[in-house]
Amino acid sequence: MLKTFKTLDEQIDILKSKGLEIEDYDYTKDILLRENYFFISGYRHLFLKSPQDRMFIPGTTFRELYSLFTFDRQIRNIVFKNLLIVENNAKSIFSYMLSKKYGIKEKNYLNASNFSRDPEKSRQINDLIKKMKRQIRINGGQHAATAHYMTNYGYVPLWVVVKVLSFGIVSELYSVLKKEDQVEIAEVYGIAVDDLLVYLPILANYRNLCAHEDVLYDHRTQRRIDDTKYHYYLGIPMMDGEYIYGKDDLFALVIILKQLLREEDFTMFMNEVSYEISLLEGRLNSINIRKVLDKIGFPLNYKDIVRMDSYGN
Repeated sequence: MLKTFKTLDEQIDILKSKGLEIEDYDYTKDILLRENYFFISGYRHLFLKSPQDRMFIPGTTFRELYSLFTFDRQIRNIVFKNLLIVENNAKSIFSYMLSKKYGIKEKNYLNASNFSRDPEKSRQINDLIKKMKRQIRINGGQHAATAHYMTNYGYVPLWVVVKVLSFGIVSELYSVLKKEDQVEIAEVYGIAVDDLLVYLPILANYRNLCAHEDVLYDHRTQRRIDDTKYHYYLGIPMMDGEYIYGKDDLFALVIILKQLLREEDFTMFMNEVSYEISLLEGRLNSINIRKVLDKIGFPLNYKDIVRMDSYGN
């Protein structure tokens, strides 16, 4: 069916026809104008009677709907700034390890012989090297540090190059390193290579989602993380032999960040997330906060992950 333009009053009428209570018309019109009806209505699902019944639960207000929208925005901002910390840490660790071993000039660290000898990865490696060289060339005159090294030294060291590489490229770079280099990097975090190979693409996916301000709270990743001690010690329920939370949801990201962030950064991250959850709880009337926690994959005792040390106690 062809979509047609709807005025703010018509948008409000549509929401009312679905059972949403409008307490303040002027407030609602202002929010719809500033935030976009399409994006706000994308948060309606938790407030519907059922997936089949498109009507809102009786008593649901526009302010409640908007509170979930603003909650998602705040969580997205909190997640994003911590993903940037992880991204910067990874780039620093990668550049240090690889520069120490292979040298500081492009012809050295971008030599195909430095990477996996798996013949099935040879094309991917060559494409990745081309992408990295293209980034050096493109940013040569735009990025101050890159331009400085090109002008004064005639080359750009890896610790400068990584600043202009996307998290996606950094993730891909790790996947094609020699096994011994993968191990050395994974040991910095105290995790297995296989876990880091899964974590990095998930982190890159969430980073892109946050950067484009997409819906975060009910996002599900294509890849699922392996079971961890955190799943076990939190006593996350299982269904058909699988944990129901912390596999491909927002709590899976929390488990990843628990392992990659420094302890004080992770504690601050969780304190900020907990604050936003408490704030949202106070703004909900028609649904319980447990319904939101279930949707984002958080167990009721999610805060306990902060106190767990590296041995899961």
